[in-house]
Amino acid sequence: MFYPETIKFLYGLRLFGAKFGLENTFQLAALAGNPQNRLRFIHAAGTNGKGSTCAMLESIYRQAGLRVGLFTSPHLVSFRERIQVNRRLIAEDDIVRLVEDMQPWLKQFPDGHHPTFFEVVTVMALKFFAEQQCDLVIWETGLGGRLDATNIVTPLVSVITNIQFDHQQWLGDTLEKIAAEKAGIIKPGVPVITATEEPEALKVIEEIARKQNAPLIKINSREGRRAAVPKQNQSGSPTRQPSHIENLSLSGEHQQLNAALALATVEILQNQIPVAEEQIHAGLQRVNWPGRLQLVTRESGQKILLDGAHNVAGVKALREALEKNFSATKRILVLGVLQDKDWPHICEILAPLATRIFTVPVSSERSTHPGELAAACRAADSSAEICACHSLDEALGKIGQDDFVVITGSLYLVGEALELLGQAPAGRDERGLNEWTATPSALARR
Repeated sequence: MFYPETIKFLYGLRLFGAKFGLENTFQLAALAGNPQNRLRFIHAAGTNGKGSTCAMLESIYRQAGLRVGLFTSPHLVSFRERIQVNRRLIAEDDIVRLVEDMQPWLKQFPDGHHPTFFEVVTVMALKFFAEQQCDLVIWETGLGGRLDATNIVTPLVSVITNIQFDHQQWLGDTLEKIAAEKAGIIKPGVPVITATEEPEALKVIEEIARKQNAPLIKINSREGRRAAVPKQNQSGSPTRQPSHIENLSLSGEHQQLNAALALATVEILQNQIPVAEEQIHAGLQRVNWPGRLQLVTRESGQKILLDGAHNVAGVKALREALEKNFSATKRILVLGVLQDKDWPHICEILAPLATRIFTVPVSSERSTHPGELAAACRAADSSAEICACHSLDEALGKIGQDDFVVITGSLYLVGEALELLGQAPAGRDERGLNEWTATPSALARR
């Protein structure tokens, strides 16, 4: 097989939808020799911020001299982004080889139980990280946690960033139900760290941690650092100083909280994986996570802010960042949102912040029509100039050389923007691999 054929094969796996559960992944991992048993993990779940927190942890531990695997989703442009070692994307040849290795194992599954795209990719990542002899793997859940394919591992520590409304059709329509799914990554006796503050969600996490005898560390967002660590969990190392967070390379108040989570994680693991103060400082100072409040300056001097705010909590964080850091700036908004998000509320939050708004489709089967977005934006702000466009490329052409542009609403849209703006190599139509549809059996199992 060649790389384009391999990507086509992975596209074909989308036909099997998403079957939430661990049976297939355990079986597929066993056929691969259970590579997860030869690795150490930090497992991260949560509604928002888990990717950024994972990027911070990866950067810190890489600065400490470890060989660090990073598994995240979705990808912005290239499928290879999902599997990285020391922030080097997995090579095309390795993807081809891993898929070829797995094809005979996939034939051993009976009809109706074929592994899904995400199950296959999860085991591909485990196999690759084991081959690469990673010292530590930063392991992000795909969706939820309890029945997510990534949940076949037993980590050194579990991280739950926060609990907000998102993916309600799969995870439940209350914060309690969503929290129960996310907290499914908590393992017996394994410390868990969370920045969740919603009382109903935090209560669920506390109950599950107690049942699992898992020490629980809670982060206080008001202070931007660790709130309290039970005495039995303290490693004896001092609390990290705020100066580490102040030197964080990622923008936005919400990233301060993600950094506090990362620092608490590093601290709780100090006895197992020592990290020096200067390595922590360097890790946070050099962390790179594209598409999250990423500011691009074009040759003309035009500034474009890219942010993959794809749910209500995300756009609220974006609004806070805009009001604090770009309050005197005349803003133009380019907005594209998936249909299964709360797009009317997203428009209500963002529309009043811009003088001109261009609504665009997202490169996804689930895209909200630009006309619907435009109507919602007009309802939220009748004074803004609003235009529905057929594509992001068209919108960028109409904007001209205006000083400040915000492109947001979906990570898929941000990925497309990175390509069009020359900030990422042109992809091979790989963004569509982010698409998936849950099967009826998946809903039944939930």
